[in-house]
Amino acid sequence: MGPGEEHARHPGVEPGEELTVLDDSARDVARAHRPVLAGRWLLWGAVLLLVADFAWIFANNRNFGWPIVAQYFTAAAILQGLSVTLGLTLVAMTLGTALGLLLAIARLSRDRLLNGLAGLYIWFFRGTPLLVQLIIWYNLSTLFPELSIAIPFGPTLASWNTNDVITPMTAAVAGLSLNEAAYMAEVIRGGLLSVDRGQYEATDAFGMTRAYALRRIIIPQAMRAIVPPTGNQLISMIKATSLVSVIAMSDLLYSVQAVYNRTFEVIPMLLVAVLWYLVITTVLNLGQGVIERRYARGSERGQTS
Repeated sequence: MGPGEEHARHPGVEPGEELTVLDDSARDVARAHRPVLAGRWLLWGAVLLLVADFAWIFANNRNFGWPIVAQYFTAAAILQGLSVTLGLTLVAMTLGTALGLLLAIARLSRDRLLNGLAGLYIWFFRGTPLLVQLIIWYNLSTLFPELSIAIPFGPTLASWNTNDVITPMTAAVAGLSLNEAAYMAEVIRGGLLSVDRGQYEATDAFGMTRAYALRRIIIPQAMRAIVPPTGNQLISMIKATSLVSVIAMSDLLYSVQAVYNRTFEVIPMLLVAVLWYLVITTVLNLGQGVIERRYARGSERGQTS
């Protein structure tokens, strides 16, 4: 570029002077840095100070009974209760999710009978407390001394003593599963509704049956919206199993209560239960994150393309 061209672009500025200005700007940019936010550092310092203070209080308060917590954390009775809690969660969540899927499909059906029955089920089980449902299941024999299979207004084909069928275990599984199904039905229905309507139309255009389209096309895409609330439901289920202690189920909380009823170490034993619940929910949160990233791969590829 010649001197004439530089003057044309920067009238009234000598070439040497222009170069000097550019050099100064370059030096200013090189020395530039993000301003230090004093308020943010003060906030971090205050938070860390409070956390350290609470940690010191918890660690040095003898009333928490940390030696007792360490003694009973892996005790056989506690681990037995923990296994019951995990088993109940697995069974109830599996049955609740399977039944919830059927209820969600029924709620989306154009059949008024299926839609109405599913809506009635969800209305009842979401509208009544889980604790009340568990107690009713446990005391079902007061309403029906015998459970029977019979033809309506006809002969009885088979019957059983209710107390032989409805044990604390079956009452807990039935109560937790049926209650969870109502919530999972709404979770799954919301996920199915999140799938673009064009996907449904495409499956119809290819002549797919409704069941095949749901299994291969719709549900995999809906999983991105289903997984996060399902993770929340699973964590809620872990904590909801503590309610079965009122029907004499030897879950984690019941095992803890059995120990502190004998030793009167209420707070340390409750801390044992709290720590185990935190460990379980932490592991579940990590697993939920892995599953969410797996089902998000397709959408991430679509966004970057």
